[in-house]
Amino acid sequence: MQDEIQDEIQDEELMGIAQDPEQALRLRRSLRTIADATTLGPDLRDMARSVLSGRVDAKDAFQDPCYTEAVFQRMHEIRRAADDQTYAERQQSKARFTEWDARQQAELDRERAERDAPVHGSGRGARPAQR
Repeated sequence: MQDEIQDEIQDEELMGIAQDPEQALRLRRSLRTIADATTLGPDLRDMARSVLSGRVDAKDAFQDPCYTEAVFQRMHEIRRAADDQTYAERQQSKARFTEWDARQQAELDRERAERDAPVHGSGRGARPAQR
């Protein structure tokens, strides 16, 4: 992460809006992606960084009109760009997405393994801190 958050929240801190640990893991990873996306506007990146650092509660951020407007604006831009694609461009996008998705899945599998790995020496299988 190029602008890595120094003290990033843990998955457990997202359980107020996530339904299970897997969803919390995916949400935190999505927030990291948004925080680092130079193609996104500053409002979305700031929201993600604020949530990841713990300065703003995720539930509050997702209900903030400034952030929700930025999300809807970006969704509109994505939809407009998709509508403007030719068939060949759509096929290229699908191929790039398939490659990206495979990399993301491999990274998710690695993070799950780290999360679920027992802590050496504790004998209790607790998860190590990820700071």
